[in-house]
Amino acid sequence: MKLYYTNGACSLSPHIVLREAGLKFDVEKVDLRSKKTETGADFLAVNPKGYVPALVLDDGNVLTEGPAIVQYIADQAPQSKLAPANGTLPRYQLQETLNFISTELHKAFSPLFNPAFPEDGKAIYKERIAQRLKTLDGVLAKQPFLMGEQFTVADAYLFTVLNWAAPMKVDLEPFPAVRAFQARVAERPHVQAALVAEGLKK
Repeated sequence: MKLYYTNGACSLSPHIVLREAGLKFDVEKVDLRSKKTETGADFLAVNPKGYVPALVLDDGNVLTEGPAIVQYIADQAPQSKLAPANGTLPRYQLQETLNFISTELHKAFSPLFNPAFPEDGKAIYKERIAQRLKTLDGVLAKQPFLMGEQFTVADAYLFTVLNWAAPMKVDLEPFPAVRAFQARVAERPHVQAALVAEGLKK
């Protein structure tokens, strides 16, 4: 498998999950402005949507969209317990959580990355993010990970999104359980390895 990624982008989530799953994979960095990969290839030929992540499977098929990719990876290594078994209620609860992170948190951060977006508009999105973080803080005050005691693909995704808070000036101070979660996940060896590989940590 090959993961196409951009440093610190949402592709960090499947990068972490690939390492946690113990699967063999390659990575190739993408310049999202030029749509070229680090080898000079046309990224749009890999993913016509033009954004990361994209996972090229061993048979040549391509998966895009982070929540789908991380579930695929988890299912290739069921012993890792990165996702509950398909068809079970806990699996649907995992999908619920992935959708929440994707639509309510990830997308709320998107305008903050746009320098042309008005500051008063950014303030509205920051307030929306704070509301969602309050919900997650309540969950994480009761358990170490989003689904309970077990680290799953949802935790890799949330950790990735939380890493955008500091550069985008989103205040995590009111959410102690979220901050403790971020620190706890950051200590995982495979998370550390992914951060180092992407140049996000020495």
